[in-house]
Amino acid sequence: MKKVGIAGYGITPFTKENKKIESILFESTKSLLENNPKISKNSIDAVLVSTNNNSKYLSPILSEMMGIQPKIAHSVENLCNSGTNSIVSAFSYVASGLADMVLVSGAERYDSPGQILEWDNSRGEFKHPIFWASIFTSSYKRQFAVSDEQLALVSVKNHAQAQNNPNAISKKTYSIQDVINSKIITGDLKLLDCSRSCTGSASIILASDEMIKQITDQPIWISGIGQKTTSAGFTKNESFNSMESTKIASHTALQMANKKIQDVDVAEIHDAFSVCEPMALEAIGFSKNGEGLNLVKELYDKKDYKINPRGGLIGSGHPLGATGIAQTIEITQQLESNAKNRQIENAKVGLVHNMSAAATSSTVLVLEK
Repeated sequence: MKKVGIAGYGITPFTKENKKIESILFESTKSLLENNPKISKNSIDAVLVSTNNNSKYLSPILSEMMGIQPKIAHSVENLCNSGTNSIVSAFSYVASGLADMVLVSGAERYDSPGQILEWDNSRGEFKHPIFWASIFTSSYKRQFAVSDEQLALVSVKNHAQAQNNPNAISKKTYSIQDVINSKIITGDLKLLDCSRSCTGSASIILASDEMIKQITDQPIWISGIGQKTTSAGFTKNESFNSMESTKIASHTALQMANKKIQDVDVAEIHDAFSVCEPMALEAIGFSKNGEGLNLVKELYDKKDYKINPRGGLIGSGHPLGATGIAQTIEITQQLESNAKNRQIENAKVGLVHNMSAAATSSTVLVLEK
């Protein structure tokens, strides 16, 4: 199996702008190629598009707009972890020798149809993710005697960290009381407990060992991959206060990379809602069950950006098809020591956690220098 690394990336600001999906894809890809002049369009063997948008044939359309004629061109859709699923597909093409270089571009509009899983009729009228998040929140609070104020700190932390991310949708910091007093969405969720769907795009190039050394002298390698899907509907989850798919995916990824959780210096966690961050931290192994919020508080008190340095989904925004790619770009920048005011000192190993639909599907990536 060939070694696979990250050769370049490009990203747009996350906004509420009303733009065509083709235009958004074009913007981050154009940025990638402009910032990495050693990447030849003729060397790109595959173009993968990550999105939940209903538009068709987007990968060939993006290829034509960019002047690329790839061997392989297709889209990948898996709700919120479409981005990392696309990266895994690209990794597979390169590792197997089917491609030497793959462009992965993810994009979403603020009104993405991927926000609602129509198939899951067990939700009845409650099809929006807010309702599974409310069930998770209620269950987690009850199981571990957690208060609204403790959960609110996740949002406070991630909005604060987003202020050092020029592409984040959040431009404000908030107090715990601000979160508590924000608009009531359900009995357990306030507006500031939620990430925001938005318009944005992120693109990344994966390449083989031989190819990447012609492009950069500072490649970041993907050394571990873990994926697990337990169901489609959240009512099939074994528990509403833990994430089984995340636990399995993270174990697989760390094992493939020959790493322990203690080796991870920086991580991007899929905090679609406040409760998701502590639940994911516990499932991955950063903390014991029920103690994820203790870690959140410790990091916040120390101004330690180890978890969600770019502001997570809550602070950065959540353009579904672009999110996993944006998370991977953040970890790449951290390992390159190129994250500016967000930089974790001497980061050598990073982890990406990206999930879909109440953690019914999870992807975990391990990256290292």
